[in-house]
Amino acid sequence: MNRMSTDYSDIIDLPRHVSGKHPQMSVHDRAAQFAPFAALTGYGDMIDDAGEKNALASDSVIFTADELDIP
Repeated sequence: MNRMSTDYSDIIDLPRHVSGKHPQMSVHDRAAQFAPFAALTGYGDMIDDAGEKNALASDSVIFTADELDIP
């Protein structure tokens, strides 16, 4: 039975592959791949602003979650 090495001693000293076709990615660009993604940046602030404007209107009606049957 062929057992797999768990310490990677068979590959640990092998050279790292470097592409001859593609330039190496900068550390900055590589890190950007793992940065959080927010497709709707600023959308939450717009919603908050609209809510504040509506709350200040004199004819505003405010409902509670119970009145709207929202769990």
